[in-house]
Amino acid sequence: MSPQQNPILVTGATGKQGGATALRLLADGVPVRALVRDPEAPAARTLAHAGAELVVADFDTPTTLDAATAGARAVFLVPPAAYGPNGWDVDLEAARGIAVVDAAKRADVEQIVFTGVASMSDDSSWGIGGKRNIEAAVAASGLRYTLLRPVRFMENYLMRNTPVDGINDGVNKHLFPADRPLQVVALADIAAFAALAFADRDRFHGHTIELASDAILPSKAVELISEATGHQVSYRELSESEAGAIGEQIGNTWRLVRETGGWRADIAELRRIYPRLATFESWLAATGAAQIKALLDSEQVSSTH
Repeated sequence: MSPQQNPILVTGATGKQGGATALRLLADGVPVRALVRDPEAPAARTLAHAGAELVVADFDTPTTLDAATAGARAVFLVPPAAYGPNGWDVDLEAARGIAVVDAAKRADVEQIVFTGVASMSDDSSWGIGGKRNIEAAVAASGLRYTLLRPVRFMENYLMRNTPVDGINDGVNKHLFPADRPLQVVALADIAAFAALAFADRDRFHGHTIELASDAILPSKAVELISEATGHQVSYRELSESEAGAIGEQIGNTWRLVRETGGWRADIAELRRIYPRLATFESWLAATGAAQIKALLDSEQVSSTH
């Protein structure tokens, strides 16, 4: 097998970013090895049916990562989130990501594309130190690399029963100011930029890409959702005290958004690199509205029984 025929190892393959990236690569004809914990899980079976090779490994058992990386030409790295009642466990998250970097080096992998989270300014105040430590390890690995930093997912409107985000009882609650454009990204666009980096590793080597698809007022977003789904949805901006009551780091994020103006991806430049970048309206038209409507229809039915 030539190096270009060797698979790309996609971690987090049954999650949002990993799943989208694995399916995008497969659609492009790129061999994919999907790292999973349970090969019988529905998401894992979907990937297998799409043509992915499944490999069982666990971030918290580093000895399993050598077999996963062996023979791979590149790695898409997205370690599991480490968030609990006391906030983000940055040390655990960093250890998980760095374990994959170390395994990739032992396996002579050529390239790593790591996806973390977009920056504001004082990133230490909202629990993303683990991701930044992984970025540092990737950059110091000696491998070709690209760092993706996506903003809030458009698909977060599909979340259910969470303190913030999603739509519950017709309301989207979040930390973000209602009167300020909020940068959002479609999962398909994260996958597209990962695919671009893998396809042209020299062009994107060493690049850190703050990644957003569109910027839209939260109040305008729910207006468009209401029009597209036939369900009336409103936006409620949490107060500082409400955010702090959820958790200290959530409160820190509430303040940071207002102090810094939020994320700062250059959407015009991203669209120049990838002209098919989604808008919020095009995402709704393509997949988002139908998925949100199905959830809201289901909620409505449940509330009448």
